[in-house]
This record gives sequence, C-alpha cells and structure tokens, in this order.
Amino acid sequence: MSTIARRVAASPVRTASEAWRFITELLSKPDSSGRAELVAVTGIACSLIADECFKGAPAVVTDSGPQVRVYCVYVEDAIDGTNVNENALSFDATEGDWKMSLPCREEDLDWVAASLKKKSSRITARDMDGDGGVTDDRAAFLNQVEVNVEGFLNS
Repeated sequence: MSTIARRVAASPVRTASEAWRFITELLSKPDSSGRAELVAVTGIACSLIADECFKGAPAVVTDSGPQVRVYCVYVEDAIDGTNVNENALSFDATEGDWKMSLPCREEDLDWVAASLKKKSSRITARDMDGDGGVTDDRAAFLNQVEVNVEGFLNS
C-alpha cells in the first residue's frame, strides 16, 4: 500500500473551520457523498484541529487506493510554510469503500467517537497517541518476511 501525506496550514493562518474546509476540498470532489459526510462532521473535526490533535497524528483515509494522511501545521511553521504541503490529490480519496479516522485526545475519545457515529458510518476517532491504522509499509513488509538463515549462511 502506498501512502500520501499532506500538511495543511492551520492556526494562525487558517481558523479550524477554514482548515477543515480545505481538508474536505482536498480529499473529496464537489457534490460527492464523501464530501457530504466530511461536511457533516465539521464541528467535531474543527474542535480536534483547534485542539491541535492533527499536529503529530494525522487524519487517515483508507480505501482501495493509497492511504492518505493529513496533518495540520501550526504557529510559526504554518506562517512561514515550513513542512506545509497542500498539493491537490489526483484522485478522490472518498470514492468507493473509504474510511477515515481522526486523531483525538484520549480523554475526549468517548464523546468524539459517539458524536461521529451519529453523523457518519465511515468516519471514526482514535487515540492520537496510538497507531490507529497508520501503517508503515516497510514495517508491514518486514513483518511478512521470513529469512532462511541456514540457507543464507550456506550460500
């Protein structure tokens, strides 16, 4: 599975709602059902962006294509553009059988998860300090590799 990362400038360059609107437009096409679901969770997502949950942990979108990770960049880095990458995607990340997980502080996880469940079956919350579906292709590959040490040493 390939992975694409985007880093969106948030506060103080954008308000949380402006950052979520940008993320929504980045991930989905106009008038798509995916965009409608992203818009439906705007208030919840904005609270997570304002709480800087997207700083070290990304929103993760998975479907049949590449995994998309969206981080937010804050303060000086947002102002000067350090590590900001807002390039458009060449595909609709919310097309097909997609799912999204949003990073959340552990103490807020219960209410955020319950609120998201009322608005979307595809968008969930996860503890921002866990991996929550963020995979490292190399680690996944190495976990599947078996080395025949005897055969290697005899060759």
